[in-house]
Amino acid sequence: MSTPTALDRFYSVIPAGGIGSRLWPLSRADAPKFLHDLTGSGQTLLRDTWIRLAPLSGEQRIMVVTGRAHRKAVEEQLPELADHNVVLESEPRDSAAAIGLAAAILERREPGVIIGSFAADHVIHRDDIFRSAVAEAVEVADAGYIVTLGIRPTEPAIGFGYIHSGEKLVVDGAPSALTVKSFVEKPDQATAKKYVASGHYLWNAGMFIARADRILEEIGNSEPELLAGLLELAAAWDDPTTRGPAVDRIWPGLKKIAIDYAVAEPAAAAGRLAVIPGRFDWDDVGDFASIAKLHSGGRKRDLAILGENARVLADSSSGIVISEGGRTIALIGVEDIVVVDTPDALLVTTSANAQKVKAVVDALKLSGRTDVL
Repeated sequence: MSTPTALDRFYSVIPAGGIGSRLWPLSRADAPKFLHDLTGSGQTLLRDTWIRLAPLSGEQRIMVVTGRAHRKAVEEQLPELADHNVVLESEPRDSAAAIGLAAAILERREPGVIIGSFAADHVIHRDDIFRSAVAEAVEVADAGYIVTLGIRPTEPAIGFGYIHSGEKLVVDGAPSALTVKSFVEKPDQATAKKYVASGHYLWNAGMFIARADRILEEIGNSEPELLAGLLELAAAWDDPTTRGPAVDRIWPGLKKIAIDYAVAEPAAAAGRLAVIPGRFDWDDVGDFASIAKLHSGGRKRDLAILGENARVLADSSSGIVISEGGRTIALIGVEDIVVVDTPDALLVTTSANAQKVKAVVDALKLSGRTDVL
């Protein structure tokens, strides 16, 4: 009987949470961005993610962590998803809780399992190169490291965090592996230019691969109360009679913290974090400017138009129009414009101000206008 390889022990985890507030009013609490087709592929971002991961771990080894309100939509998108691999959050508690719970459940089911966390709402092209990078990461994870996939910067972007890569890491089956010196928060423009020019910095795409027990160990080192709650939840999870009461009692009290802070940054400081530079095309479609760029191929003079029945008349205009309202939209002589027309809300801004859409969502929350969120 052959010994299982590291990749044989691999399990994919898809955190499908958040509302994508920078994509309001297209992305809403009841229809977050991972349930939209933002690339023109004819499939949602969630479905694209599943198709990308299935050849790596197999369809029976993919777990999805999502909100209770999204269960039906997620299962409609992913009919192959096994029922025991659906993990429902009663409310958002950020990525450390979501990924940590998946790690705790899977480690109880299968000690020694290696997991990889991949967001449900990212766009990746060249799946073959992506899967090769993940396969390398799995080998490094098996050696005890927390591993992330870093993206080669194509521009000095200020909307992403950066990974400061270090020396070559010698691990069999992982020729691209590097040590990580530090994680860096989103920089200003001048600093981002220096990072890109140095050749030693990668974009942080938020993809992490590690043995489940190592993720739990790192959470325990930095957030022991969070770990205790996750382990208690995992112990109750696979019994339907104990799961619901445990979630209702424990989940709301878990600390809200990103996995970057609870796991990756402490691991980097301790020399336990590695990176595989990804040479695939990647975008987190974090705002409407990035969607416009995806559809125009970077040509700023183009106008991208999304919507099955979009009716748009344009003259000397560029940017992006997303139409779900059915009305005719006419644009004359406007550059880099963003128009998002839905039945109950209209957004008009520019690509340069696309990151500020989140402030509108925050203002609507403060004003009590949750009916359009």
